[in-house]
Amino acid sequence: MTTTTQTPAAAAPPIIPEQRHVTWAVTLQVSWAGIKRRFFRSLITMSGVVLAIAFLTYMQVMNDIVKSLILANDVVLNAMLQKAGVDIYAADSSDRMMILLIILSLMACLVGIINSMLMSVTERIKEIGTLKCLGALDGFIIRSYFIESSLQGVAGTVLGCILGLIVALAAATSNYHGYVMKCFPWLSAAGSLVISLLIGTLLSVVAAILPAYLAAKKQPVDAMRVEE
Repeated sequence: MTTTTQTPAAAAPPIIPEQRHVTWAVTLQVSWAGIKRRFFRSLITMSGVVLAIAFLTYMQVMNDIVKSLILANDVVLNAMLQKAGVDIYAADSSDRMMILLIILSLMACLVGIINSMLMSVTERIKEIGTLKCLGALDGFIIRSYFIESSLQGVAGTVLGCILGLIVALAAATSNYHGYVMKCFPWLSAAGSLVISLLIGTLLSVVAAILPAYLAAKKQPVDAMRVEE
């Protein structure tokens, strides 16, 4: 007589949520954790953004200050402006050199941001390969790196605006002393800061798209072969 032994039913495997259901809140937490783990590297990455936006802000605010001082039409101040090389009789005309410098600052801003974002992604190719080997989908990679790059760009933009404003005030005060605060163009300077902030934020977001896309399309085998 043979007896049959009944084996217990195998336990049902745990249900693992698919990557497509990962929320933006979770992705934001992952991106913020990545920035905190590489805090000093993030500072280096943001330095290019800070310098580019600071230069753009400096050029715009300094131009606003000079125009305001010219409109004050003070004899002593006009002498200071002429000594600094400012043409006080061309206040209403467009300064081609200033326009050229602003365009160059915009180009420097764009190149600086793209270079910073590409460097941030390129140095982490091996991490991308590990995530993809663990099952991370392209959408999750794109979202996480897009948010991380955008946060660094926006933070660098804000710091650049503050730095550019401080440098412009210091340089103008050194040349024109107390006349700067007396004739300071608050509305024009505020508009220039908003423009710099919007330009830096827009360029940061746009520049983050390509590096995030390239990171997501990197094949795991190729990424794991990269030597650090």
